[in-house]
Amino acid sequence: MQYKKVCVEAFGYELPDNIVTSVSLEERLAPIYNKFNLSYGRLEMITGIRERRFWNDAMTPSQASVKAAEKAISRSGVSKEDIGCLLHTSVSRDFLEPATATVVHDSLGLPPTATIFDISNACLGFINGMVTLANMIELGQIKAGIVVGCESSKPIVEATISRLLKDPDITRDKLKLAFATLTLGSGAVAAVLTHSSLSQDGHRLLGGVTRAASQHNSLCRIEADASFLDLAELPNMHTDYEGVLKNGLRLAPDTWEDTKRELGWNSSDVSRFFTHQVSAVHSKLLFQALGLDDTKDFSTVEYLGNIGSVSLPVTMAIGIDQGCLKPGDKVAMLGIGSGLVCLMLGLEW
Repeated sequence: MQYKKVCVEAFGYELPDNIVTSVSLEERLAPIYNKFNLSYGRLEMITGIRERRFWNDAMTPSQASVKAAEKAISRSGVSKEDIGCLLHTSVSRDFLEPATATVVHDSLGLPPTATIFDISNACLGFINGMVTLANMIELGQIKAGIVVGCESSKPIVEATISRLLKDPDITRDKLKLAFATLTLGSGAVAAVLTHSSLSQDGHRLLGGVTRAASQHNSLCRIEADASFLDLAELPNMHTDYEGVLKNGLRLAPDTWEDTKRELGWNSSDVSRFFTHQVSAVHSKLLFQALGLDDTKDFSTVEYLGNIGSVSLPVTMAIGIDQGCLKPGDKVAMLGIGSGLVCLMLGLEW
């Protein structure tokens, strides 16, 4: 895919105030740690994640998404009346029906003519939303759009800890399958995309490539959505941490090579990389597998954890705020999600 008329005009993001350390989660699992003689600090040592953030219990995904969206719209200078599409793209939603996008749309006061719907694709949802907006802009269907998302990880982390502690037959293998869930954090982000004729700064979205290895769809799963049947029962998440890592590192190089061909780039052309951040280990091995300079990475995983679909865009938004991009820089967004699916995008700042 290639774009000639699409600009990423502005990001906005919102982070929770509540900081939760990895050690504090381990301390809650003391009976299990003691049973298997596990040392505290193990979670940070393996993942590089020392802390993450959780929303207050009253905060819904739509409320946090609205906060991020208001910031993005304000920074973009785009009138709300010119926004022709709103997409809500995270795993976390207010409810199964209607689309959380309807709540965000109403709260923002966007025009009734705007197209609105949810997109869900695990950790790739947000950048899938960017591609969907870009396609609409390139085709002339809209002049501007906004993609938003919020991940709220506290409920599933709490449910995981509760299940582990209540399991009379707990094993090391069961703990291992739940381990990735304990890396999850929370956050919200939004991005306004525009036609180049509306853009003030000209941050061009050039295009990208998506590739799938869907034979690995069982490696990371949140089980059947039980909320239809029992509102008190949260679904169970389990992840083959090593399987995701191994097979993801096979898929990513092929996707990156195809992305470079699509954009006419060499790896050395890229000034900054922003990735979906699972752990510090994943990031290091990804850069090695792709043969990239890891000094060009921008990392937030150490203090935000894995925030799912909003991990990559929140990291990029923070990097922009910290001044790590300058006009003319080539920027790569490297996304990978359970399924397994890869989506990589290139921008010229």
